[in-house]
Amino acid sequence: MSGNGVTAGAGRPLPASLYAETARAAAPTPALAADIAVGTVLIGGGITALSAALHLAEAGHDVAVLEANVPGWGASGRNGGQVNPGLKPPPSQVERDFGPERGGRLARAAWNAPDLVFELIARHAIDCAPARGGTLRAATADDQVPALRQLAEECRARGGPVVWLDRAEIAARTGATHYRAGLLDARGGQVNPLGYARGLAEAAMRRGAGIYGGTRALSVRRIGGGWHVGTRDGSVRAERVVFATNGYADGLWDRLRRSVVPVSSAILATAPLPEAARARILAAREVLYELGEITTYYRIDDAGRLLIGGRSQCGERSGPDAFPFLKRHALRLWPFLRDVAWTHGWNGRVAVTLDHYPHWHEPLPGILACVGYNGRGIAMATLLGREIARRALGAAAEEMLLPPGALRPIACHGAWPIGVSAKILQGRVADALSRLRSGERSRVGA
Repeated sequence: MSGNGVTAGAGRPLPASLYAETARAAAPTPALAADIAVGTVLIGGGITALSAALHLAEAGHDVAVLEANVPGWGASGRNGGQVNPGLKPPPSQVERDFGPERGGRLARAAWNAPDLVFELIARHAIDCAPARGGTLRAATADDQVPALRQLAEECRARGGPVVWLDRAEIAARTGATHYRAGLLDARGGQVNPLGYARGLAEAAMRRGAGIYGGTRALSVRRIGGGWHVGTRDGSVRAERVVFATNGYADGLWDRLRRSVVPVSSAILATAPLPEAARARILAAREVLYELGEITTYYRIDDAGRLLIGGRSQCGERSGPDAFPFLKRHALRLWPFLRDVAWTHGWNGRVAVTLDHYPHWHEPLPGILACVGYNGRGIAMATLLGREIARRALGAAAEEMLLPPGALRPIACHGAWPIGVSAKILQGRVADALSRLRSGERSRVGA
């Protein structure tokens, strides 16, 4: 962890996106230009670090956040804006994987994680266009329905506010005849994610956290009983260092970078829809994600725009014509949107783990990391940020929702761009075949 060979600078500007144009203004986060000492320093300025910083600062703990660009620059400020309950595995699988007691705690916390997000928004008056219309999980093929029904039964058995939707009911909510069935979980919702990240940052700073933009961590060294983090124009001495870099981890801790697969997720946005279209598509401000090998997700924002997203090829792209596959999918769902203007397109990296669980690591005393939200970053990063704060404040590892994991780099990690592209193609073919087996034809979404 001595260095990463990356040239330090003032940081990259915020990528173009609808959020960059519409989110609340950012509080100033000037670069670190001094030598400081704190209890905990967090590397990365996304939701994990900002949630942890806020919870630590509220507890009276000295904390600093070092962000190479600006807070919310990565996927935290570019994602689909869905605040979804749960993990990818169902509650019963979580309980088998971690045991009935710990697994039960983790499942309850994960499925109720949106409560924490919306409680923080309310308590700190975060201006981020919040709405809580629920999350729809939509089956695109008949063979997905049994597992979705089983999930509904498991959620109900654990007190979850879920509603089963048959084919006609989900068509009435979505305006599309594409879906076989759906599960509506009232705990879900939506936000402008960049506005949410900026609000967390400002709330943390009001409580004494130091947040430094344009400040890349260049080295981490053990000095005495603590740690020294070097930057271009300053340094931080701290009792502990938390890596919260997720899909943007770099060579500063190369084994951490190689323990997750960074996957690009793309979003297109329309101009505000006509009132007649708004009345047909998620009129109650639900958010939706489709089941299948390659997830597509969408929502209607506070201005009545359609935002639709899904996995994309690697590399940053932008503009309303950057992701034609999303536009094609939208028009398959809703042919009546053929004349709607598309105004924005962008993407960002999420981090995927091989077991689809978030991971936290503590390989050395005072060194922690938390990564890998597998596309559920707003709710789970907020929750795991609070967990990391608890650990920094003295909670025992056994009290954490997740046990600390061994850091295992993924074999052949250098080939991930080729592997991800192949997986996306394979998944799209598998989803198409699954829909065909269900009897779907080209004419959908009347």
